[in-house]
Amino acid sequence: MTEIAFHFNTPDKLNYACRLLRKAFSTGAKVMVWAESEQLKALDKALWELGANDFVAHCMIDAPDYVLARSPIVLCGDVSVLNALPHHDVLLSLGDTLANGFEKFERVIELVSLDEEDKARARKRWKTYQDRGYSMKRHDLSQKAHA
Repeated sequence: MTEIAFHFNTPDKLNYACRLLRKAFSTGAKVMVWAESEQLKALDKALWELGANDFVAHCMIDAPDYVLARSPIVLCGDVSVLNALPHHDVLLSLGDTLANGFEKFERVIELVSLDEEDKARARKRWKTYQDRGYSMKRHDLSQKAHA
C-alpha cells in the first residue's frame, strides 16, 4: 500500500520542494512532482536557479521520451496519465486536490503551507486518504524550526 506523508506548516512550499528534490536527487530517488501549471513553472525556474553545486536534473512531462527516461525528477500537471509517467516511486504533491492515480506510487508526500485555506484543503485530502484505509505520517515543520 502507498506510504503517505504530510509535511505541514511549510513556510515556503516552493523553497521546501526544492530542498526535498535536491535531497532526493542526491540519493538517486525518482520523483514525480504534481502541481498546477503556474506552480510547476515556478518550481522549474527555481530548480534551474539553484547554485551549480545544487543542480537537480529534471524535466517537464512533455519532454521527449529519451529525456523522460533519464530524468529522475519529472514535473507533471496531470498524474492521471499513468502510462506516460516514467516511474512510480515518489509523488510529491503541491496541488490543492488529491492527485488521481496516487495509489500507483510507492510514496506520496503532500506539502502544506501555513495558509489556512491550504490547511483546510489538506485536511480534506487527509480525510480522503484515511477513508480509503491509508495510514499517514505527519511531519510538523513548525516543531522542527523550534527544536
